[in-house]
Amino acid sequence: MKRIRLVVAYDGTNYCGWQLQKNGITIEEVLNRELTALLKEPIAVIGASRTDAGVHAMGNVAVFDTENRMAADKICLAVNQSLPEDIRVQSSEEVPLTWHPRKANCTKTYEYRIENRRIVMPTRRLYSYFCYYPLDIEKMRQAAGFLLGEHDFKSFCTAKSSVEDTVRTIYCLDVEREGESIVIRVSGSGFLYHMVRIIAGTLIRVGIGACPPGEIAAILAARDRRQAGPTAPAHGLTLVEMKYETELPLWQCRENGEWKYRILQSHIKERGLAVFLIERCADEEWSSFIRRNVHHAFQNGAGRVLTADLEKDRLRPGDCYGYYRVDAVTTKQLSEATEILDVSEREELGCSRAGDVGIKWYWITDAKDSFTGNGR
Repeated sequence: MKRIRLVVAYDGTNYCGWQLQKNGITIEEVLNRELTALLKEPIAVIGASRTDAGVHAMGNVAVFDTENRMAADKICLAVNQSLPEDIRVQSSEEVPLTWHPRKANCTKTYEYRIENRRIVMPTRRLYSYFCYYPLDIEKMRQAAGFLLGEHDFKSFCTAKSSVEDTVRTIYCLDVEREGESIVIRVSGSGFLYHMVRIIAGTLIRVGIGACPPGEIAAILAARDRRQAGPTAPAHGLTLVEMKYETELPLWQCRENGEWKYRILQSHIKERGLAVFLIERCADEEWSSFIRRNVHHAFQNGAGRVLTADLEKDRLRPGDCYGYYRVDAVTTKQLSEATEILDVSEREELGCSRAGDVGIKWYWITDAKDSFTGNGR
């Protein structure tokens, strides 16, 4: 058995999105059908991004498992012979059986294209949203700046979404003019249902003067879908690229109006240790904030998370946050843990010497087998 990763490009015009559906043909359905015929065994692909009906892609990622002995890099060439002309597999390669396209850390990049001219250009109608009103690109850029960083994007998620955690990180959000086109290009750690299209619809409102740029901060804070702009049409959106991390960054640092924190990740791979330093967090965000960041550390390979709350010392041994439990740290355990860190890491975390107890530290561990349900 081997696992194959595909990079897939498609024109989404004629499809009901990526994911299998009863009401029409999808990209996933076509890939399953053609790969099954090619490899002579049942194939079911798992996609990284389940794009909506009409959305396009230059670099969606999918995997499937197979026992066929065909060389991994030849599969893309072979399956393209039978795929319809609006779907093409750009590359295929073998990856570890444990690799999953939706669980690995990834930066996704989308583009939303707007044709900003007096009369629609027919050759661009399938890939751009037409806007007759002149758009103020500088105001759109000002508004985009408020969305950068880690925030709760509930206002920019469709109201019918069932997702519990609506916090996401936007690394880059550019608004550029290319002739008579305006391109909104956004990169982030992941996106909520319709999030990019709602961002585009909101920036268009800013561009036509219906919403001042500074209002974006209030829209974010409201966490209310009704406060943001309309969901822009699907055909203007293209998934451009999915770039997967090959190594964890040594530090993850995030800051916004509700929280500020640092997570040391340099010892996760070799020692299973993450260090989580909380500089501030609003009380109403506390429980979800702990669950989200500890869960991410465990997803990255941590077996334990050494944690300190510098603001209020709200951690208590025995408290549980979802499936994660807070435990006390003995002086010996703290000394052993800080010995793992190098001098610069200790200084950054406030542990200038091994076993420094100037900061109140706690373990947060996986408590699935002994979940008690208490806590905040």
